[in-house]
Amino acid sequence: MRFTEKIITIERFIFEHQPDYARGDFTNLLYDIAMAAKMIANKTTRAGLADILGTSGATNVQGETQQRLDIYADQTIFRLVDHTGRVCVMASEEHEDVLEIPPEFNKGRYVLVYDPLDGSSNIDVNVSIGTVFGIYRCVDWANRGRVEDCLQPGRKLLAAGYVLYGASTMLVYSTGQGVHGFTLDPHIGEFLLSHPDMRFPEPKYYSANHAYFGRWSPEIQEYTRWLQGRGDYEDAPKALSERYIGSLVADFHRNLLRGGVFMYPAEVGKPEGKIRVLYEAGPLAFLAHQAGGYASDGQQNILDIVPQTLHDRTPIFIGNRHLVQKAEEFVAQGDTAFQ
Repeated sequence: MRFTEKIITIERFIFEHQPDYARGDFTNLLYDIAMAAKMIANKTTRAGLADILGTSGATNVQGETQQRLDIYADQTIFRLVDHTGRVCVMASEEHEDVLEIPPEFNKGRYVLVYDPLDGSSNIDVNVSIGTVFGIYRCVDWANRGRVEDCLQPGRKLLAAGYVLYGASTMLVYSTGQGVHGFTLDPHIGEFLLSHPDMRFPEPKYYSANHAYFGRWSPEIQEYTRWLQGRGDYEDAPKALSERYIGSLVADFHRNLLRGGVFMYPAEVGKPEGKIRVLYEAGPLAFLAHQAGGYASDGQQNILDIVPQTLHDRTPIFIGNRHLVQKAEEFVAQGDTAFQ
């Protein structure tokens, strides 16, 4: 009997598609993240049955109320990686400072930054949530691991990805060789390749929180009308449908599969934006670029932004390249969104 169909697990795929610079530690670090995703998925699918719903009574460095599942996801990722000798330092959206590797463990050559649970305000209402991560190379091997190792632009990422906990659990990542998606088979407890070589198709949707429309600059408001096919524009696209979940990973994932743009613009008088450069914007911009798309803050490529602190924020437009470039054209017509 000859088997003609190849079942590709994430472990096999990672091993067979190592980038030229990768060593065993890099490959294993990616699989550590996949293991963390399985553990978090096990809790998210049982959230209504286990004592992990609701708030913990604490707030994170962003001033946001921490959910119990936030804390579980954060601790799971750290504890699966801290002792392996693969990383020199980590940084999490949930912590004000870097997460140092305990002194009893060896220092590694990589840096892991992550948002353990994006969209956690949706947990209690059973809406899709996700994990976002990025991997850099250690900047200075002579040091144990410092904040400087984390404050690198997205263009220097070695790998980035996200995990979507929804109707099924998917892990999507790139090491600079395209974007590939894996779906968790709960019966065997393994991620299987389901979406190879993901690329943005022709756009169908745009994603924006219209509750903030009145806070956007006139240029961004007009860009929104352009997306809707309103106004007298020769280059106006076929009117896009609006879809907005309020979970960045879920909104990005839908647009990656169906085509479109996600935007969270600056508000007038608040140029800093909301999306975290290090934990969200940078990794997703890396993925967008690999999938033929583009990410911008309205003026420059997100991948070129060098974060000055661990918790810098940015406006973001991300998705099909021509839609994002058009946002930059509108922003360039006036600078009120950045004053």
